[in-house]
Amino acid sequence: MGNQKQPSKATKNGNLTWWQLSLVGVGCTIGTGYFLGSGIGIKTTGPSFVLSFLIAAAGTYIVFRALAKMTARDPHEGSFCYYAKKAYGNWAGFSCGWNYWCSNVLIMGSQLTALSILTKFWFHTVPLWILAAIYAALSIVVVLLGTNGFDKVENILAVIKTAAIIMFILLAFCALFGWIDGGRGTGGFLPNGLHGYFPHGALGFWASLIYAFYAFGGIEVIGLMAMQLKNKEDAPKAGSIMLVVLTMIYVVSLGLAVTMEHYTAFNDKESPFVKAMADYHLTFFPHVFNGAIIIAGFSTMTAALFGVTNLLVTLSNDGDAPKWFGKKIKKWKNLPLPSLGLAACGLVLSIITALLLPGKIYEYITTAAGILLLMNWVFIILSAFRVLKLNGGGKITAIAGILFLLLAISGTLAEKEIRPGFYASFIVMVIIIAIAVFVSRKKKQASHKPAPE
Repeated sequence: MGNQKQPSKATKNGNLTWWQLSLVGVGCTIGTGYFLGSGIGIKTTGPSFVLSFLIAAAGTYIVFRALAKMTARDPHEGSFCYYAKKAYGNWAGFSCGWNYWCSNVLIMGSQLTALSILTKFWFHTVPLWILAAIYAALSIVVVLLGTNGFDKVENILAVIKTAAIIMFILLAFCALFGWIDGGRGTGGFLPNGLHGYFPHGALGFWASLIYAFYAFGGIEVIGLMAMQLKNKEDAPKAGSIMLVVLTMIYVVSLGLAVTMEHYTAFNDKESPFVKAMADYHLTFFPHVFNGAIIIAGFSTMTAALFGVTNLLVTLSNDGDAPKWFGKKIKKWKNLPLPSLGLAACGLVLSIITALLLPGKIYEYITTAAGILLLMNWVFIILSAFRVLKLNGGGKITAIAGILFLLLAISGTLAEKEIRPGFYASFIVMVIIIAIAVFVSRKKKQASHKPAPE
């Protein structure tokens, strides 16, 4: 195995400690999937949506641990794409890379749409697609600042969005204890009996799982950043701490939200946290928190844009994308402008869909992005079976992780409103795998041709 390792310069000279990686992970993961998408989850299943997050946390932990162990054993800048190729061949690496690229383009579209919906809180008459175009342009500008500029902007935004959640938790506790006038008074609203927690039954709960998992989207990026650790063996510890912190933040804040307001009041047009505080007449809160959510979404969208831009360069270097996309322009801070251009085209498509389907577009894109992301996580676990040679308890845990993921993916069929997202993601996956098999065969045929004399 040792001879196969090709660590990058970053791998040799890592300077991150495990706790720094954990904090970066928390900052990269929290976005509008949590701030806005959770409203759809609550509407779909009721107060039991909080339980969905515990299941999602367990599934996410299994995925991250598998990725972290592979990274610790064989660090490589291709990360999960490299491990898929190592485990199952070129077609798997190609499929994994392009599936992840497509999922992140949809994630950008989801965040972009969410940002536009949230901004209409202040600008009611401005069309959704115009707001989307403005945010897309700003995101491209941040990426054009280069790696150092991008890191500085992301760090500032991460602090702001984490502070917003803490602010909500503190205010919510004050409200429930009766220290703030308004609302339902001390104790808030608690459902009666099992039906109160599961008003839409098992089907509603099943359909909500995709939104809980989607809120944890981003952990695979931390797998890539694990190469920056001083001690690669600390990758599993960093992921464990990150997921514990995220789960605590998610469960506490959402638990407070569904306690303060009836689940039927939540929707996909307004953050559940702003809705939960609406009865307390804190005039500053909706504006401040809405602004913080926009910052969170912009941060996640820009991180996704930065990620897909660099991923396409890796795919190009590995022969899984045209070489032209790996070209870096020295005059532009050594940025891969062709790769950024293709990612920008994905943003433009999101703007067009926001123009054509302003009503349900957020739910559709979020569902499709979530499914493609989870399919990539399934790839990660399947790769671990061979790369780590799992057996015994490790194999049982991995199988449980796959079952969790498939449960969330299949749950989108249970809800008519989000079913189109399942069909869209399925079509994308079939196209990617078909192209991967075709390209893989072409490579094999080329390798078997006799060399010219």
